[in-house]
Amino acid sequence: MMPAPEKSPQSPSGPAQVLALGDATAIIVGLIVGAGIFGTPSIVAGAVESPALLVAVWVAGGAFSVIGALCYAELATAFPSAGGEYHFIGRAYGRPLAFLYGWARMTVVVAGSIAVFAYLFGDYMSRVIHLGPQSSALWAAGVVVVLFALAPDPAPAAPPAGGGAPWYMGAGIGSAMVFVLFTYGGWNDAAYISAEVRDRRRNMVRALLLSIGIVTLLYLLVNLAYLKGLGYEGMTRSDAVAADLMKRVWGPAGEKLISVMIAIAALTSVNGSMIVGARSNYALGRDWPLLGFLGRWDEASGSPRTAMLVQGAIALALVVFGAFQNAGFKGLVEYSLPVFWGFFMLTGVALFVLRLKEREAPRPFRVPGYPLVPGIFVLTCAYLLYSSLAYHRAHALVGLGVLAAGAAVMLFGNRGQTTVSGLKKP
Repeated sequence: MMPAPEKSPQSPSGPAQVLALGDATAIIVGLIVGAGIFGTPSIVAGAVESPALLVAVWVAGGAFSVIGALCYAELATAFPSAGGEYHFIGRAYGRPLAFLYGWARMTVVVAGSIAVFAYLFGDYMSRVIHLGPQSSALWAAGVVVVLFALAPDPAPAAPPAGGGAPWYMGAGIGSAMVFVLFTYGGWNDAAYISAEVRDRRRNMVRALLLSIGIVTLLYLLVNLAYLKGLGYEGMTRSDAVAADLMKRVWGPAGEKLISVMIAIAALTSVNGSMIVGARSNYALGRDWPLLGFLGRWDEASGSPRTAMLVQGAIALALVVFGAFQNAGFKGLVEYSLPVFWGFFMLTGVALFVLRLKEREAPRPFRVPGYPLVPGIFVLTCAYLLYSSLAYHRAHALVGLGVLAAGAAVMLFGNRGQTTVSGLKKP
């Protein structure tokens, strides 16, 4: 006879602590690993110019992800909210910066992710059915239109010959790291399960170390497989590195098979970003009257349909922008970089601000090695913000321009707002 399960401790105002170490580790691995590993390795390899540095930057990406996740874990357990960074930034700096984050998330971060993974889908589907000179863009636009028009929110190649080296060859470690850390994206979401982890002070650190260690090892093995199968030069010149590898191993049939599999993985990433983005936009519309049309809930579909359609329109505009700029996957990652790293840096600084402003707030989990560890996180984000502007200026400035438009909307259009994520209006 099995013993009765131990009763899960539960805070009167929070979720039950039901996740064991293994549960938390598996969830975090699932949050991090995505289709990006099939798009970024060739870009990273071209930036660092050496197999040894290629391995080093992927290891460094794992180490940074652990530090960042520890910082987010303190914020998430001390100030639990489904708003995430939107709530932390608003609590630390006030309503204007919270609005800018919400705007950036809608127009740059989430819409950019949808467009990026749509282009990854296009890059690999083009290996199966090529649609002409703009094949990737046509596939990308098609998948965005189909998902947003027909799916109302469900419940919860050989290396090209000739030509010179790509312009990003030799761009340096800073350029490489922004793409490495894009691929590790998801560790910030891992912080939001921290309130549900048993013995969280001990197990949260263990889960983060184990999960990110597993992901780092996996990413290293994938990159080593690319290097062994294609060689360094072949890897840097590939636009669909996994397809090129499988073409060498299994021929054209292998290329098409892996391309379809990766396209499906990219499709799930687009769909996931679509669902999450629609809900964050819905929350933004509920908080700010000028964007109130985003805060409408469609009872027929059981979803924030207006917010979803707006998100889809923005993502489609980015796909078209990528086509006209001949930018594709890489250019659209660059578009979001300065906004992405700027707000990550502000979230890290918010940890220091809230330690001072809200000293008495219960903190079930505290960052080990404070203030050194969060200081490293903030400084690294600042360096990556600089790198995104220094190495990827053309597309990065477009993202900053969209953020500036958000500032204009906030200054001239928002009056009589309600509270932001439970924060009192000053």
